Amino acid sequence: MSNGTTEAPINVLLIDDHTLFRTGIRLLLQRHNEFLVVGEAADGVEGVKRAIQLRPHIILMDLHMPIMNGLEALHLILQDIPDAVVLMLTVSEDADDLAKALKAGASGYLLKNIDADELIKALHKAKNGESVISAAMTSKLVQQFRRGEAPQNKVHLTPREQEVLTSIARGGSNKEIARQFDITESTVKIHVQNILKKLELSSRVQAAIYALEHGLA
Repeated sequence: MSNGTTEAPINVLLIDDHTLFRTGIRLLLQRHNEFLVVGEAADGVEGVKRAIQLRPHIILMDLHMPIMNGLEALHLILQDIPDAVVLMLTVSEDADDLAKALKAGASGYLLKNIDADELIKALHKAKNGESVISAAMTSKLVQQFRRGEAPQNKVHLTPREQEVLTSIARGGSNKEIARQFDITESTVKIHVQNILKKLELSSRVQAAIYALEHGLA
């Protein structure tokens, strides 16, 4: 299915031990000209090798796999490619798995029962640097952090940066944040860069978790 664009395709790497599932995702993405599946792997070890070799725009990776699980593979991939966009695509609805993956640097956490259209939207959001977490898992993440005391925020953020961080934690895109505060998208990007630098974080997802942990969401 064509999207009427002449832009270069978004390269995607699939890492999942279920061949049938990988085939289904590949066939789905082949219906959209904006995506190109550049490689596949059936376990974490092969997945790390393929990720370093191919350096795709997005990596869709299962969490529980033989030989090396998704969390271990995520660590190794980010060591070599710090800015890699890795989305966990899993059946696990465990809040601990979610928190570990996001804190380790995953750019998103999606459940395998996701609708096809929602997956396509999530891939576009991830390519644009937005956080993508299944709605059911977002609520579990919030509940998990609410069970504990929110630590003190020792990093100085300006009032505007705190507002932008709160919006990020609520899933706002740069365009939505710009509209909310009546500023340009480029200004939002600068705020996001400053927030990540001050908090020593590498992604919007990690920033969203920080906001939840510190009661800023």
